[in-house]
Amino acid sequence: QVQLVESGGGLVQAGGSLRLSCSASGRTFSSYQMGWFRQAPGKERQFVARISRSGVWTAYADSVKGRFTISRDNAKNTVFLQMNSLKPEDTAVYYCAAGSSGGLTTTPGEYDYWGQGTQVTVSS
Repeated sequence: QVQLVESGGGLVQAGGSLRLSCSASGRTFSSYQMGWFRQAPGKERQFVARISRSGVWTAYADSVKGRFTISRDNAKNTVFLQMNSLKPEDTAVYYCAAGSSGGLTTTPGEYDYWGQGTQVTVSS
């Protein structure tokens, strides 16, 4: 069992930055690939970024590529999402997720554990 707790959300003006953190319980954090997803009101949950167990491999949604950076610190059981050049369309609840599947995936259904989410609001 893994419990995930996100933090770092808030209100920011367009062009600003936020850094989200996701702290995980348990001793097996490094055995999970980690992902960030977001969900805006009335929309489906969508993939934002993911990172491999070692932290070497990352992938991003086209909409955030070049602006967001995912990273992890396995010693601290934490994954981060640095978000720069934020846009109003980035407004959503952001969730971190842990997945135990063998392949790196961007599909929400293939992640096993989810945090409660943190609100990010970008004003224009």
